[in-house]
Amino acid sequence: MDMLVKLYDLQPDAGLDRRMANQDIRLRRALVPELKSICDWIEPRFGSGWAAEATAAIMRQPVTCFIAHQGPVLLGFACHDATMKGFFGPTGVDEAARGKGVGHALLITTLLDMHAQGYAYAIIGGAGPMEFYQKSVGAVPIEGSKPGIYRGMIPTAAPSGVSG
Repeated sequence: MDMLVKLYDLQPDAGLDRRMANQDIRLRRALVPELKSICDWIEPRFGSGWAAEATAAIMRQPVTCFIAHQGPVLLGFACHDATMKGFFGPTGVDEAARGKGVGHALLITTLLDMHAQGYAYAIIGGAGPMEFYQKSVGAVPIEGSKPGIYRGMIPTAAPSGVSG
């Protein structure tokens, strides 16, 4: 199910920013030359569909994909306006980095960017952990939104010579 977030009420979280800084975790907009490295990181963890959406977000101007990293180690990513305008996602955090606030920080950073680009609301498409989004940013379910924008999508084909 999709969820809706009011962006005009969203505020930066200084405590969360300090938590990231104290762990030497940096959040920033991805750079186009990082496209292959980021997608190579995303695909084995979250699949080729998410890597394709991240590619679209990284190729936008301005780039609408944010990353979290510790030095050269990528910890997570979050995108907006990847498949549809006004949509947040995809987003993912490496299993080893979960519980450190990285997903929450990426969510806030990305949604604040959406607001800065003129959006009053964001749609979280096919929201996975609905309770997380409700608690973190006050997201509310959009009734009747399942299966949403991905309905009728062509399935991902198996690589040549592989049967499924």
